[in-house]
Amino acid sequence: MNKTELQALIAVLQVRFEAHMPRHPELDWALVLKRLDKNTAAHKALAQMEATGGEPDVILQDSASGQLLFADCAAESPTGRRSLCFDEEALAARKENKPAGSAQGMADAMGVQLLDEVQYRHLQTLGAFDSKTSSWLATPDEMRRLGGALFGDRRYGRVFTYHNGVQSYYAARGFRAGLWV
Repeated sequence: MNKTELQALIAVLQVRFEAHMPRHPELDWALVLKRLDKNTAAHKALAQMEATGGEPDVILQDSASGQLLFADCAAESPTGRRSLCFDEEALAARKENKPAGSAQGMADAMGVQLLDEVQYRHLQTLGAFDSKTSSWLATPDEMRRLGGALFGDRRYGRVFTYHNGVQSYYAARGFRAGLWV
């Protein structure tokens, strides 16, 4: 990422941060910028989140470490990350009608994590997300070993967490990324 691209990304993040202060009322942009300056590895991941339609913004701060959690805040699951099965093992096992990739594989390539259920529910307190789509969520190992994975959405004014087989994929299911900076 060159200097011009980085400046453009930082400008987009700042505008979004300032436009959505209720997501992070205790924080100011100077702190976010300081953390970004110290973590150059995050620049590429945030650029990928932005490029795939995630609209990343800060939604949490860890009180012990001071780290900030950037998460996808697009109203619907990011358009550039849909129609994916859960992980690479599920993708390899699928013999017919394979999707283009997997949520976990794409997240790993981007340098981000899938939001977990707690983070997803917190995100949903900040706005109405996934009212027409759904998002794969980080899944406990014991559930994954049994062939299942979690996903979440918002329907009928409520947030739901469901399960599905890891090999399944749908045009309206993607994943929401999280990145600690």
